[in-house]
Amino acid sequence: MSSSSQSDYLCSHGDTLCEIRVYEQEVIIVPVLLLSGFLVTLVFILLLHFCPERVDKIRPRTSKVTTRRILHGIDAPPGINVFEHESIALDMSNSYSTFSPPNTYSSKSLSMSMRSSAPPPGFPPEAYTPSFNPVVQPRELPRQRLPESFNQVSPLPADFSLRTNSCVSLHRAWMENRNVVLRVLKDNADATERHSFLGFASFLAQLGPHPFLPELLGVVSLRAPLVTVVEELENRDLLSFLWRCRQESVDPPCEMTERLIYTMAKQVASALEFLHSKDLLHGNIRARSVLVSKEHTAKLWGLHGVYTRKNQGVTQAEDPSMKKWQAPEVLARRPANQSSDIWSFGVLLYEMVTLGEAPFAEIHVSELLQFHQRGKNLKKHSNCSNTLYSIIKSCCQWKEQDRPTMIDLGRKLISAEKTASDKLLKASGIVNVERYLQEAGYGESNSYTVF
Repeated sequence: MSSSSQSDYLCSHGDTLCEIRVYEQEVIIVPVLLLSGFLVTLVFILLLHFCPERVDKIRPRTSKVTTRRILHGIDAPPGINVFEHESIALDMSNSYSTFSPPNTYSSKSLSMSMRSSAPPPGFPPEAYTPSFNPVVQPRELPRQRLPESFNQVSPLPADFSLRTNSCVSLHRAWMENRNVVLRVLKDNADATERHSFLGFASFLAQLGPHPFLPELLGVVSLRAPLVTVVEELENRDLLSFLWRCRQESVDPPCEMTERLIYTMAKQVASALEFLHSKDLLHGNIRARSVLVSKEHTAKLWGLHGVYTRKNQGVTQAEDPSMKKWQAPEVLARRPANQSSDIWSFGVLLYEMVTLGEAPFAEIHVSELLQFHQRGKNLKKHSNCSNTLYSIIKSCCQWKEQDRPTMIDLGRKLISAEKTASDKLLKASGIVNVERYLQEAGYGESNSYTVF
């Protein structure tokens, strides 16, 4: 029997209420269900577009235990390449479910109860005890605001021709009235690379702020591509800054003096003492691991190795490009210690006073340990005063116990700065990059990279 005949059979002619009851499922229930489903879908789409953080909060959790997400940071591991003319898909619609980074910080020095007290520019080491305020929950940059927040996005220009397989690209952008650098994880990164990217950011957030570490500004972790934001240091890394100082006329001006060497060295020493106070070794102190601001403030970087050793339980990978800066005990494959960083700091001073020459340029990396064993040291450069050379030699002593502590080194730098010369340092010729890579021990498979 058809529905029409069913209506005629059950209802009197003109009985509208009776007909509605007969057609209740077709006329009321189905349209209401369809409309409700449409409205719920529309609301979810709007939330997903405008409030991705709320969507993440209402998603069902697989565990009742909530791990605090600490995501704030950048890194500059060896091998980062800058790809010219590469664009960032800032308006990608792909949903990305954030995973919690590893929480394996065993050191009590990385507790969340750190207290902050920034040292003055000329801090006396004996009066400065690094301590930090509780780390503020990092700012998650809303995904839908990226096109408005990040303006004038462009790839960072490469100073040199680089070869790398890095899954991270670097870009310059304008955000909140300042220049920033975006570290963007590429779309083809696998789960391990994403885990490492966010895990390192988490490590830096727990490490805390410091006046001579680059300022961390925020992350985008809810959707691909993953992005970390850091302040831009206009003069890039210290090594390329020193190379520019060799040129007659550059814009912006680049002028290195002995006094500026001591000032920058104090700033790096402050950051290094901060790491040592947390039972962390840097293991990669050199000019390419220091970034320089527009005002010539030096900020220590190259912390990816610290994260890898401390939180993933792996030792320093064999890297020929680091050997010219490594202490004898590290070359002999014995455990590194704080005095190993002191040795590297002395080599950094040599780089600064020579305006970026490769240390131990005439020695092959395979002969370095024997060279140090014979009591040989870095040669005194014509730019180098007796005072500065004595500090370099004291840092690069064969016996670990003969090297100064960070406290003693800080006193020497402060004392020497008072009588330092303001005469501009000069060096002959522009650096031949290929020759430098050879002399520094990088080899054909390695490349010098600029953050």
